[in-house]
Amino acid sequence: MSLLPHLSFLRIGAPDAVHTLELWLDYVCPFSGIFKNSIVPILAPAVTTGALKGKVKLLLRLQVQPWHGSSTFTHEAALAVGKVVPESFFDYTSVFFKNQEAFFDRAVADLTPTQIREKLVALAGEVPSIDKSKLPAIKDALTYKGSPNGGIDVTNDLKWNIKLGRQNGIHVSPSAVWDGIFVSDVSSGWGAAEWDSFFANNVKV
Repeated sequence: MSLLPHLSFLRIGAPDAVHTLELWLDYVCPFSGIFKNSIVPILAPAVTTGALKGKVKLLLRLQVQPWHGSSTFTHEAALAVGKVVPESFFDYTSVFFKNQEAFFDRAVADLTPTQIREKLVALAGEVPSIDKSKLPAIKDALTYKGSPNGGIDVTNDLKWNIKLGRQNGIHVSPSAVWDGIFVSDVSSGWGAAEWDSFFANNVKV
């Protein structure tokens, strides 16, 4: 349930909420795309202004699945957006999932890493809440600097997410963790009724 302070953009809801729901998603996982449809219309309103306000906070965890070639690049781009314009992180995530198939394996098979990153920066330009003057800074955060194998500005943040997932035994996306315990019954296809039942059974405040 830990969260590095500078990654607070991965949280929705009050920091001191009693319960924590962690959702481990891969940006290029089709099932994570379905799961994302629960976050914006159902979960985010519930924990920010609805009945779960102050009771439940939501943490988005980044689960890179290396069998998808562009997975690392997409998560890096999301972290770069969070670094430069943290208030637009979830807006970028929403726009990405609407365009998710453009980064599936076949779609990027003939692209270089640099070309994939350029597409991801261009996608940030389609997010209404991101001023286009911020795009050069996002691109810079995705640019190799320093040592020949030292990564980019958000490499350590990506490592932290991956290490946390490995430490906690997260193998696939989407996965859900409730108050630190993996819950296997949560489904990517859940709608409002299923989530209402889950919270009715698990929220104890």
